[in-house]
Amino acid sequence: MDRHESYLSILDATAKIQHNVALILEAKALHAEKSRNWICHHLATSAYESNADHIKQATDIHEQLIAVIDGITKMEVAFAKNLNVLISEEEDASGGGLGGGFGDLFGGLGGGLGGLGK
Repeated sequence: MDRHESYLSILDATAKIQHNVALILEAKALHAEKSRNWICHHLATSAYESNADHIKQATDIHEQLIAVIDGITKMEVAFAKNLNVLISEEEDASGGGLGGGFGDLFGGLGGGLGGLGK
């Protein structure tokens, strides 16, 4: 397998990973919708002894959601960095990239992907 085929194989694997991530996120969205419905119907103010308990529970739920979003963002930034390295190496090796300009894959954001992960 030559370098060109290796890069295409890596890109294919990355696309498959992204597809699986999309399936996971779809399942997470369905679970979040079910959780939202349960929270809206069962976590009323009357279910808590004080307003502070109610606010603490709401804050805990929001912190969990923020942790999930943060994890997804970090994972996508890592994918982007790896793909950027792959594109940069190919451009350096061939002087123009695969198919005449693979660096334009992200709309010309090649050097750092628009500040992601900085």
